[in-house]
Amino acid sequence: QVQLTESGGGLVQPGGSLKVSCAASEIIFKRYDMGWYRQTPGNERELVASITLSTPFPYADSVKGRFTISRDNMKNMIYLQMNNLKPEDTAIYYCNSRPPLSRGWGQGTQVTVSS
Repeated sequence: QVQLTESGGGLVQPGGSLKVSCAASEIIFKRYDMGWYRQTPGNERELVASITLSTPFPYADSVKGRFTISRDNMKNMIYLQMNNLKPEDTAIYYCNSRPPLSRGWGQGTQVTVSS
């Protein structure tokens, strides 16, 4: 069964940092490249960071140099470390495979960047 559970979101001030996590079921984690996506109201989900079993793909221009994706292959976990956050990073963050599986979308975790 495909299951992805995001956590770690919250409210942070501009310039601050936050790390979000995703627990993935083994069936998806072991087979696919994984990614972090985000969505704001009225917009499509966008891929911001993704990773093979060990190596990140190039980041979206909007987050390059500020976000870092990683994965723990023993724990089936994916992480997104977000530094120097900006108000435009406010969104719901989701993890899923790359490309995404339609049945892989979870509830996401809300990240709000505001003073």
